[in-house]
Amino acid sequence: MENQTVVQEFILLGLTNDQELQHVLFTPFLLLYMACLLGNGAILTVVVAEPKLHMPMYFFLGNLSCLDICYTTATMPKMLSGFLLEHQAISFSGCLTQLHFFHFLGSSEAMLLGVMAYDRYVAICKPLRYSTIMSKQACLRLAVATWTAGFFYALMNTVLTSRLWFCGPNHILHFICDIKPLLKLACSSTALNLMSRWKAFSTCASHLTVVALFYIPVISNYALASAGDSAEREMTITVLYSAVTPVLNPLIYSMRNQEVKSCLRKALSRKLLSERA
Repeated sequence: MENQTVVQEFILLGLTNDQELQHVLFTPFLLLYMACLLGNGAILTVVVAEPKLHMPMYFFLGNLSCLDICYTTATMPKMLSGFLLEHQAISFSGCLTQLHFFHFLGSSEAMLLGVMAYDRYVAICKPLRYSTIMSKQACLRLAVATWTAGFFYALMNTVLTSRLWFCGPNHILHFICDIKPLLKLACSSTALNLMSRWKAFSTCASHLTVVALFYIPVISNYALASAGDSAEREMTITVLYSAVTPVLNPLIYSMRNQEVKSCLRKALSRKLLSERA
């Protein structure tokens, strides 16, 4: 079906209909967003600045931090402004743009976690060949592959969604433009969208056991969810992997690493000395 879009904008209804609770939620989610930016920003800066950390593991950690910063920025600012407004309008093109970057960055992170698991496997199981297998060229190719695959996966979903016919209503029971709530509003057939989504998850099945903190919510929300699932449940799960997990990643992957902690302390010491001077 050709694009016969009647709806020119959507209304994001947010996490809750309780206006007082919306204002209460603004502060903790703002702090969560700031913690994500500061934590991942610090890791990314140290990895780039310290020659000691120019190794495959830290190269991928830097990519992860960059993805987390971009991933939360694709959703959190709109979510935060929604806490201050009763209902939040978003244009059709803006909705598709947010959907694209949400899935582009999220799927790239999912694949990057698989690459990081492979890197650790090679380091542990093939230590003598590690530097050869995980050369700079190989690491760069793997990183480019994850970003590129994520981009085209998201592009496929965006194009298929843009071809749907939306004739109203235009109220999205979510705090972001995501595929599932949009499909519920479509007036045309969504069979092709659902088939493409299932094929994508089947293709990535081998990676879905790498990091449960990220994958279990994603699987629950997209691969296992049914049409009767509540919007509140979907939004709670989305908050977990789009806002909470990016904040925890610096702690899980970096803050417990002695080399990263040492480099962070050195960087802070240099900054304090320069300020005193």
